Amino acid sequence: MKTVPLAQAAHLPFWRRPQALLFLMAFAMPLAFATWTALLNNFVIEVADFSGVEIGWLHTVREIPGFLAIGVIVLIMFVREQVLGLLSLILLGVATAASAYFPSFGGILILTLLSSIGFHYFETVNQSLQLQWIDKKHAPQTLGWIVATGSGASLLSYGLLVVGWRAFDLTYAFVYGMAGGACAVIAIFCMIAFPQFESPDPQLKTFVLRRRYWLYYALQFMSGARRQIFVVFAGFMMVERFGFDVHEITSLLLINYVVNMIVAPLLGKLVGRFGERAALSFEYIGLILVFMSYGGVYYFGWGVAIAAGLYVIDHIFFGLAFALKTYFQKIADPRDIAPTAAVAFTINHIAAVFLPAALGYLWVVTPGGVFVLASGMAATSLGLASLIPRHPTPGNETILSRLVPTPAE
Repeated sequence: MKTVPLAQAAHLPFWRRPQALLFLMAFAMPLAFATWTALLNNFVIEVADFSGVEIGWLHTVREIPGFLAIGVIVLIMFVREQVLGLLSLILLGVATAASAYFPSFGGILILTLLSSIGFHYFETVNQSLQLQWIDKKHAPQTLGWIVATGSGASLLSYGLLVVGWRAFDLTYAFVYGMAGGACAVIAIFCMIAFPQFESPDPQLKTFVLRRRYWLYYALQFMSGARRQIFVVFAGFMMVERFGFDVHEITSLLLINYVVNMIVAPLLGKLVGRFGERAALSFEYIGLILVFMSYGGVYYFGWGVAIAAGLYVIDHIFFGLAFALKTYFQKIADPRDIAPTAAVAFTINHIAAVFLPAALGYLWVVTPGGVFVLASGMAATSLGLASLIPRHPTPGNETILSRLVPTPAE
């Protein structure tokens, strides 16, 4: 397959440029993953009779490939990042398509593991390619538009579910098959239609762990721990406590992605204007309030309307997570992007491997306590975000760098 240096990609037709590939991949991935997410809680409760314990173990298994994302460093010694990303996307699609055919606890765990390998390895490589292919000046706004594109794909998936689930009496097998198949077909098209893009800075293909990136690592760790509570238990609460059906939970997700399509590009502009510290601080303050309010749903009996509103607001705040990417892009050695993306994904999933299973047992005892714990995690993230400089650069990675310079290694 033809290799094209990144500097020469501007001469290609618009639809064959690197940015077009990033947008197309951003569209393909949610077709499978968003559909899997929308159906998961109803599928495991209605078909497999899961409780909080089983759902906790399911998500622990789902996060193991994220913890092992560091394996990307080994794979890119033999496979180009672009190819690895598309192969991972195909695996995600195929595993999603097969999900409904193995409704036992063991079958669901195995298919979840396979789809998770595809998802996490794709996300690791995708993050690396985004930071290599998008220039720093336009990164916040471009990443905002990429988030909006993914939201559009999710919106399409959820919209079809809301309209068709009851009207056409759809089955889990049909929906999973169509969504996963579409994701795999788009990935195959990308492998055929696009050349291999060569970045100007060859990536290091060794393990990279630098002391000057310590704040980025810490924020990644807290982000992974905090996000698990939302991903695992917020949707599970809507089904278990309030009895949401597939079309109802999907309608809620539909609202999330309509809002994100509108808001994400605006958030990109705000990050570019006010900086990563302000954006992340705003996110974490909002999440503290949201998670405390989730606890109120259980402790004080607040109704379904408040819970649903919190679910939407929660999703908006998580949309600011790309500010962490642009922070790293500003402080990183360009050669470190690929290996650090793998390391960061592993760090992000350290807590994710054990936290869902452990919190599954806490959920059985006191569901509100899970969200109180999440508020504490968001508060810790807020304290870390306050250490980000207004204008981060190599050598000025944290506000402490001016007092105690951090070595390059």
